[in-house]
Amino acid sequence: MIDPDDHNCSSPVFCRKSLRLGVFALCVLFLTSTTLAEEPVPPKIRVATYNVAFGSMGTPEQIGEMLKSYDLDVVGLCEVPAGDWSARLGKVLGMEHVYVGQHSPLGYKDKYKSIVSRTPLTDTREYHFGKGWSAVAARTTVARTTVRGVPLSIYSLHVGGRAEGHQKELATKILPEDKTDNVLMMGDFNSVVGRNRAKRNSEGMSWLLKAGMRPTWVDLKFDVEQHFTLDTTDRNSLKLYGVIDHILIGPKSKLKATRGGIIELEKPLSDHKPVWAELE
Repeated sequence: MIDPDDHNCSSPVFCRKSLRLGVFALCVLFLTSTTLAEEPVPPKIRVATYNVAFGSMGTPEQIGEMLKSYDLDVVGLCEVPAGDWSARLGKVLGMEHVYVGQHSPLGYKDKYKSIVSRTPLTDTREYHFGKGWSAVAARTTVARTTVRGVPLSIYSLHVGGRAEGHQKELATKILPEDKTDNVLMMGDFNSVVGRNRAKRNSEGMSWLLKAGMRPTWVDLKFDVEQHFTLDTTDRNSLKLYGVIDHILIGPKSKLKATRGGIIELEKPLSDHKPVWAELE
């Protein structure tokens, strides 16, 4: 800043003008920096879903370490063992809020559904579709920004993909009753998005798509036709199964997937591959 009494000034008038300009510039800089600091930052939400094959190929600690770098807010698990298995995974991820369902499909042991969250879970419930097929659900508010949190209604599911009617019930009965703006359904849908395949078709998924649920693959422009998530020893998996694990965004939500995909592992920790997405 120029001192009006500075003897190097060519004239008092020039010095006073320079002073005013200097003060004005400082004010503009202050107001600009304040505006930038207060401008709302779009909230980012990171979620993942994983069919863990009842923990037969990896411990919760191993799976937690694998997911750690994704800095997740919520994980939806299926084919998960009962007891503290999900809580142990959550401990590795720094997530202490866990809800585990009580229905295991087709009489299998330890094929439950669970939700693991960084923020508290409320209104926890389980929708039973018969023969152990089900979806667990809960509400939470994810706050990655000091501006606002994002209320979410999370569904972690394991359902049949053909004519069992599980996804039809989700689309026509359960979804219309959920008044939350941001609904996320994730898990093993046993059905594909897109063309029918030899042994897996899109009949189940078609009900959810007609109800306005949007797969994150759409936002990400991810070509599901070229990938698969049921990672079996049969190298025809791509042709037979395709991508059957998904994250779906509800019809009222303004959230969009900006990053995400299938997590490819050198050493599989399940017979499925994890799927993740960042939403904002």
